[in-house]
Amino acid sequence: MQGELFGDGTDEGGFRGRSEPAPGAVLVPGWLDSAAQLRLVAACREWARPPAGMHTVRMPTGGVMSVRMVSLGWHWYPYGYRRTAEDGTPVKPFPPELGRLARRAVADAYGEAVGAIAGAAGYEPDIAIVNHYPHGAKMGLHQDRDERTDAPVVSLSLGDTCVFRLGNTETRTRPWTDLELRSGDLLVFGGPARFAYHGVVRTLPGTADPALGLTGRLNITVRRSGLPAPPDPPGS
Repeated sequence: MQGELFGDGTDEGGFRGRSEPAPGAVLVPGWLDSAAQLRLVAACREWARPPAGMHTVRMPTGGVMSVRMVSLGWHWYPYGYRRTAEDGTPVKPFPPELGRLARRAVADAYGEAVGAIAGAAGYEPDIAIVNHYPHGAKMGLHQDRDERTDAPVVSLSLGDTCVFRLGNTETRTRPWTDLELRSGDLLVFGGPARFAYHGVVRTLPGTADPALGLTGRLNITVRRSGLPAPPDPPGS
């Protein structure tokens, strides 16, 4: 099934080499092939449509994030999850095909070491957050701490290249490592890196393949919430 929507994960953009920038973090360049990227971009466009569509996030401090986002499965807000989106409508369901893709991503990233990473074996995600970075957008260093589990986070990049900063688990200050994430790249972070501070320093406008028809950058993060599943609807 995963191949029907997302391709087989081969790298058509040239071999750059897998790396492990921190314990528990794995970068696999070109994990999504061109056809898979096109299908994911099309899927993101559907997920972004209202109701419960892409929106701007206002922080409790009053500031507005420069990225726009849409959530699937659970709706993220600063700082937690709920079942209704910003417009008051039910959040869109988490797509099963995205779950299959994320499970394969975790297995490919960790290989034989998958059993040594908390929550990686038997990975069952139920949340996806799609962020759109228009030109000039960035994201400050933060931790993904709103989930009730330490299972890995799967990150997929589409469109413009970005400079991704992977920091430490204690502070927003150094040490950190800056990574170049290109369209089609897979980054998985779990284990010791699961709660590392991370963010996007900048995007590089005009670096996307024009065939994607995408302005800016899309980032899809898939994760497991650890929250109880909703009750079945009456009569199901």
